[in-house]
Amino acid sequence: MGFPILTSAPHPAAASHATGVLLLLGSAVAWSTAGLFIRMIPLDAMSMLVWRGPAGGFGILLAILWLERGRTLVAFRAMRGMAWIFAFLSAFDMLFYILSLKLTTVAHVAFIYATVPFAAAGLGLALLGERPSRSALVASVIAVAGVVFMVASPDAGSSILGDAMAVVVTIVTAGLMVISRHAPNIPFLPAAAMSGFIGGLAALPFATQLPSNAGEFALIVVSGVVNMAVGLGLMVLGARLLPAVETALIGTLEGPLAPLWVWLALGETPGWQSLLGGALVTGAVLGHLWLAARKRAA
Repeated sequence: MGFPILTSAPHPAAASHATGVLLLLGSAVAWSTAGLFIRMIPLDAMSMLVWRGPAGGFGILLAILWLERGRTLVAFRAMRGMAWIFAFLSAFDMLFYILSLKLTTVAHVAFIYATVPFAAAGLGLALLGERPSRSALVASVIAVAGVVFMVASPDAGSSILGDAMAVVVTIVTAGLMVISRHAPNIPFLPAAAMSGFIGGLAALPFATQLPSNAGEFALIVVSGVVNMAVGLGLMVLGARLLPAVETALIGTLEGPLAPLWVWLALGETPGWQSLLGGALVTGAVLGHLWLAARKRAA
């Protein structure tokens, strides 16, 4: 019998709201470092993804080796239709996210991506019959307003194609969250690992550069492990325990955290708009979690 975190539904005692929140908070922190790594690695997006995807895949593979205690092949053999759909959608999502950043402004991508909670709420209602709570919807609106403050800037450099790709990323990300919630029995960690390898292979024909030194290569590997292995791994595990809209709402914390790491590492001080927008996003998420905790306690 495989390790339950990989191949079976979570035990009711472990499948708590608090556990899901902690996993998703960790995921948001890990994903929020992506911008910092992109700034520090002087490669084009596709060249970086060729190495970053497999690095993340191997990172998740190491976690599976430790969790399964010698039954790693069993975990991968348990992958069936829905697991492979998740793997390919995740790889597709990763590719389109990087392409959207190349074709349009970071501000447009951030604003469009901030609507993930609404996409997740719609898909969750349509496919799972999950009605989002009022506090989750209100918090989502406030979070989007916060992102608007953070990314408010001229439209120079934007493109319709890039914006369209960002919309696709938003919908696919919401779909991944709904799949994680709807089918908790599929082996998500093996599927997440495969998505890294698939993404790296898909980017290979478009790669034009190689890391120029060991330092650059090390940064790419670390970014793959942190952003993908940790970020995606915690997301797929946490999303099984919470409604899709709440999973997406916690994920919006990635926005205000991203400039924090750039400030700490590179000394770029965020402006007042970033500070105000980040405060709105953080306050909306924490306020919803507090209200949800009070409701469960009552």
